[in-house]
Amino acid sequence: MALQALQSSGVAFRKILSHFPEELSLAFAYGSGVYRQVGPSSDQKNAMLDFVFTVDDPIAWHSKNLNKNWNHYSFLKVLGPKFITAVQNNYGAGVYYNPLITCDGRVKIIAMNENVALRSALDNNLKSAVTTAFLMLPESFSEEDLFTEIAGLSYSGDFRMVIGEDKTKVLNIVKPNIAHFRELYDSTLQENPQVVYKAQQGRLEIDKSPEGQFTQLMTLPKTLQQQINHIMDPPGKNRDVEETLLQVAHDPDCGEVVRQGLAAIVRPSSMKQSTKGIFTAGMKKTVIYSSLKLHKMWKGWLRKTS
Repeated sequence: MALQALQSSGVAFRKILSHFPEELSLAFAYGSGVYRQVGPSSDQKNAMLDFVFTVDDPIAWHSKNLNKNWNHYSFLKVLGPKFITAVQNNYGAGVYYNPLITCDGRVKIIAMNENVALRSALDNNLKSAVTTAFLMLPESFSEEDLFTEIAGLSYSGDFRMVIGEDKTKVLNIVKPNIAHFRELYDSTLQENPQVVYKAQQGRLEIDKSPEGQFTQLMTLPKTLQQQINHIMDPPGKNRDVEETLLQVAHDPDCGEVVRQGLAAIVRPSSMKQSTKGIFTAGMKKTVIYSSLKLHKMWKGWLRKTS
């Protein structure tokens, strides 16, 4: 499919894209190489630039990328695009992860095709992130509180937050980028009937009544609803999801139950994905990348204790 470069895209990012096959549904860059962070990741000049590519046909894309960028792959390249795609799809998060690629010496959307289903999925993802964060926050909170919860969703239960990541990573992401978060989530917050968004004061108020929380729980992604049901459903009861969510809505620890459900989704996926990275990146890159992460975590710990 033809790519459509968005107006916000930088020339440098599009230049990097030119090194890869064009058949991308979506490409975006994220992390400290794109948006300023505080702490150990604050040096944007030397920061690693992270990309996510989504494709409609992984086998065809890997086949073309093997021809263009054979050296980007680990030893799995000798087994061909079908095997690489099988490893990508069947283990962990369904992502083929490959770090430490040098390209022109080094979350912003760079290119996206006109895919209605993809656009709808992105919009729904924003709404789901907001709703999930609402359930874990008190009745009144600041924009920073909200965006910190949202940015931390994917780290809930991630074992790398125990060893391998700076413990203040989420806050370091949010603090210098409040304006970007506000721009991204403004329309979602303005359109949500359950929240009072005082944009001028940077404050929000959410309906924390059982009825309000039940409404929020019922709009969560199905996978998260099912995890909450699994956590709360006693053996032998076999209650349906709606019945369980109604109980959780009346529970004073509703937010903690939602957090446990998130962790139950992220934890196994993160462990499998990290293990898969040894094969997709290769042992040498894995050791180098892990050492860089541990060094960053150590710097963050030293800064916190000094």
